[in-house]
Amino acid sequence: QVQLVESGGGLVQPGGSLRLSCAASGFPFSLYAMSWVRQAPGKGLEWVSDINSGGYNTRYADSVKGRFTISRDNAKNTLYLQMNSLKPEDTAVYYCARKGMPPGGQGTQVTVSS
Repeated sequence: QVQLVESGGGLVQPGGSLRLSCAASGFPFSLYAMSWVRQAPGKGLEWVSDINSGGYNTRYADSVKGRFTISRDNAKNTLYLQMNSLKPEDTAVYYCARKGMPPGGQGTQVTVSS
């Protein structure tokens, strides 16, 4: 079955960086566009970024553009999100998902606080 396991979250100070990973299995990862979405406390899911199957087309929400970078390694079936210049409003649980589908993993908590 489809498995998506997010990791790499944690507590970081404003201005800091984190790199999230998403290990995928149970489907042909290299054939799917993938997304990162997040859910802040008390709010709904927010789309963050997506990347096409080949890894050469990317899109970002305005709120993270210029600070976050999505990438993938199809040989390792892994999706990444490099997050720089983090802000308190980036605090959320981050999920990866096949593009257009709801997240199915546990997510990884990112907390930005001094």
